[in-house]
Amino acid sequence: MLELSTPIKFVKLVGERVAVELAKRGVETIEDLLYHLPFRYEDRLNPVPMSALQAGTMASVIGEVRGTVLLQTRSMPLFEMTVGQGLSTVKCMWFRGTYLRDKFHVGQMVALYGKLEPSRSSAGKFKMIQPQFEVLPSGTGADAEFSMLEVGRIVPVYESLGGTTAWGAKLGSKWLRRVIWALFEELEKQQLSKSADQQVEVIETLPGAMRARLLFPERLKALKSVHFPEAGTPMTELMSATTSGHRRLIFEELFYLELGLELKRRRMREREGTAFVTNVKVREAIKQVLPFHPTSAQKRVLGEIASDMRKPQPMRRLLQGDVGSGKTIVAMQAALVAIENGYQTALMAPTEILATQHYLSARKLLGDVLSPRTGKPYRVTLLTGSLDEATKREARGRIFRGETDLAIGTHALIEDKVDFDNLGLVIVDEQHRFGVQQRFKLMKKPGALDPDVLVMTATPIPRTLALTLYGDLDASVIDELPPGRTPIVTRRTTEERAEDVWGFVRKQVEAGRQAYIVYPVIEGARDDQPELDFPQDTESDETAASVKAQVDSPAALRNDTKKKSAGKATKGAKTGGAKAKGTKSSVRTEKLFEPKKALRAATDMYEELRMGRLAGLRLGLLHGRMSADDKEVTMRRFQRGDIDVLIATTVIEVGVDVPNASVMVIEHAERFGMAQMHQLRGRVGRGAAKSFCILMTGGRVSDQAEARLDAMVRTQNGFELAELDLQQRGPGEFFGTRQAGLPEFRVANLIRDRALLELAKAEASRFASEPDPAVSREEKDAVWTRLKLQWQRKYGLVEA
Repeated sequence: MLELSTPIKFVKLVGERVAVELAKRGVETIEDLLYHLPFRYEDRLNPVPMSALQAGTMASVIGEVRGTVLLQTRSMPLFEMTVGQGLSTVKCMWFRGTYLRDKFHVGQMVALYGKLEPSRSSAGKFKMIQPQFEVLPSGTGADAEFSMLEVGRIVPVYESLGGTTAWGAKLGSKWLRRVIWALFEELEKQQLSKSADQQVEVIETLPGAMRARLLFPERLKALKSVHFPEAGTPMTELMSATTSGHRRLIFEELFYLELGLELKRRRMREREGTAFVTNVKVREAIKQVLPFHPTSAQKRVLGEIASDMRKPQPMRRLLQGDVGSGKTIVAMQAALVAIENGYQTALMAPTEILATQHYLSARKLLGDVLSPRTGKPYRVTLLTGSLDEATKREARGRIFRGETDLAIGTHALIEDKVDFDNLGLVIVDEQHRFGVQQRFKLMKKPGALDPDVLVMTATPIPRTLALTLYGDLDASVIDELPPGRTPIVTRRTTEERAEDVWGFVRKQVEAGRQAYIVYPVIEGARDDQPELDFPQDTESDETAASVKAQVDSPAALRNDTKKKSAGKATKGAKTGGAKAKGTKSSVRTEKLFEPKKALRAATDMYEELRMGRLAGLRLGLLHGRMSADDKEVTMRRFQRGDIDVLIATTVIEVGVDVPNASVMVIEHAERFGMAQMHQLRGRVGRGAAKSFCILMTGGRVSDQAEARLDAMVRTQNGFELAELDLQQRGPGEFFGTRQAGLPEFRVANLIRDRALLELAKAEASRFASEPDPAVSREEKDAVWTRLKLQWQRKYGLVEA
């Protein structure tokens, strides 16, 4: 008897050898296979006639093979096939298509999917470059049994479970349709022979009353309707995943995610934390470090944090705001609340550069003030991995003995060797670069009580990510900039106008201002920095990926946001764009073999500008390979005005505050992510003078980069840019590095399914807090069991 937990090797048409290959791709059970959903559909019941096709669109075409030819060009073999439908024809082309020579025969019926391009040689004709294809069954022989799955219906198209391996063709759409169809037939037979109680226990995952209220079908019916839609199902609903079956499966996935987060929040409220007091001495300490009159938003957020810290339950709060909104000063005020209560504070940053900047800022902020509680200076310690062993040992000793009030560091703070004397508050900066488990590790440092936790983000987070990645945290938003901030004029230009840019920088310096010039690499043309958001974002990468596309390889032709949210994006898909754009450039095959344009590097341009267009100005150089002391000396000289122009890499992205700096030039701006450019732009506009951000591009600019640059010019709203960035890159790449704590979805898409996410959050809260008499005890137990056994293991969201 088959169950959803049955190993896949026991399924008809699979077997032991194929099961081993499927397991490598995360398909180990029947349930895993059923949740490998189609990524698109073809209407082979009412196919679009060739005479109605339009150039520039993605289209499904069914036709007869009229002829094939393998051409040998100077650069590569080219396979051409002509497909006809009455008097209309479409020419298909595959680069390096030798492997297709014996695949097609005249008279065969084929289904094609790809981008239609106008033919240069024949007016009114079309061609397809690297289309996906499927040879349709003849209805006789071995194909007869399954021919009704391939024609005369809406046909599901799957991502191959064989990838680009030798198994790729075998484990494609045709094979998957046959296996999954046979699987549904077997499961439906078993369901008819079972009692209602057994059906609920084995198949259903949502209470019946909830399904009825939300108008969702049963789980098995939903799965079958998504895999094999009935005739008449609107294609627009199928392609947008808005059929009732799709909606039910998406909701189910998001419901369990939000239920796990809700349970986590409730368990946190049951734990014992520190009830801090906010007395006169605490308020006096906070006033001492305020460099300016706080905004109303800062006051409101500090009030929310202080309110949490006064409670006996441990605080778990997310603090976010736009660039320059004053998040760091609020975090430092929260640290003073803990310190003035006699507790230690730990501030963890993802990189040594950022940790060092926080350390320098804290020393500057706290260096000239005394603690109202002790009458002594605040003690700040830096602990990072690059420090020599003796220095680290001394720092760990001060932390352990309670001789440190504020410990600032990187992952070194969560090492087993580091023990705190009396840890009361944990501040995690740029939490998205850590992941949930690392945050837990710092929270679990030895101590009688759980410390309070304040999580900060460098740039605003879209609501969908806030509800998932940070769904267990209460949120505070600083939605107001400090007074005196001036709007920043953002302009695009190309390297051909570099002379004009350097002339503008010189004029600004002569007017008494300072400038930043940022480069993507430190030295050498091949020195890609890991901190760069888009080191591979070029059209040539997309084109190369499209040339490698094999049969049933949809990653080459579709927007890969689902794949990204599952953490499985291929190298060619890292920019999150529709891969169809890659096929456009693949027409010009010579582009595949052009060398990439060398990137201008910080060290090289420092020498070139110092001796050339910016000669006579005082230039400084700052990059990640400099020692902490050298970086500190350079930044202090820039802050004092001893340096006119700072040549740098992205080390200045966060935490640098020089009000006199009025110009930010970003070279090779096409290579930076939107959030990174927005952060860099935030380094200027901090004083009263009018400020400028110049985005200078070099060489060809991809469509994705064009969209990023246009958005940067159009708006300075970080919340708006965050939404655009999420849409372009997808959740998995939103932060520039893979997110260890981001849930991997099988069905849901955070960009597409926002409304269902909100609904799932509300229903999860209702299920956990309001007993519903219409939901049986068995259904409730089944929900909690599934949550604990499956979602805790997969996401670590619920602690046992």
